This record gives sequence, C-alpha cells and structure tokens, in this order.
Amino acid sequence: MFIAYAVVTVITIAANAWIAIADFARAKFVLANSAEVGVPQSWLPMLGTLKAAGAAGLLLGLLGVQFIGRAAAIGLVLFFIGAIAVHIRARVFRNIVFPGSFLVLAAASLLLAVA
Repeated sequence: MFIAYAVVTVITIAANAWIAIADFARAKFVLANSAEVGVPQSWLPMLGTLKAAGAAGLLLGLLGVQFIGRAAAIGLVLFFIGAIAVHIRARVFRNIVFPGSFLVLAAASLLLAVA
C-alpha cells in the first residue's frame, strides 16, 4: 500500500508544484482561466503559495511527518473543491476537468495516507 501512496503522492506533488509555478509566472493559460472564472490576478501569488504549501506538506508527509502530509492533503482537497465551486458559479464548464483532476489527485493522496 505504501508504494501506491508514494506514487500517487509524488504525482500530486509534481502537479501542484507545476501549477504553483505557473501561477507565480502568470502563465497565459492561468491568466485566461482566472479572468474567465472571475478570479482577480492579484490573487495569483496567494493561490500559488497555497498550492506550493500543499505540495511541500505532501512531501513532508512522504518523508515521515504524517500529520503534516495529511493536513496538506486535506487543504488541497478543500482548495480544489473551492476551485470547482468557482468554475460552477461562473458557469465555466469547458475546463472544469483541470481542477477536478487536481481534486482527484489530492483526494487519492489523502485516502492512501490514512489507509
């Protein structure tokens, strides 16, 4: 079971680190998506920091600080539930699969961490 947890969590870490970097760099697709769902550009550094903190927390969980890893997974699950809610509120469904994918990864990391 640890191998499944490790693999899923490493993928979740990589995905969240990548999207955090994209937020910090103000990548074109990030700017376009945030404008489409009504998230101000001024929020991007905070959102990137939350994603990066989640990735760092998951890494700490893998390294043995289990309560931090679980807390990070819970935080990421809540974060991406919020992202999906923002997409639904804005009625932007064409790219809702992206926050949905991040949510699935975070939830899988959490479930495997507590199993």
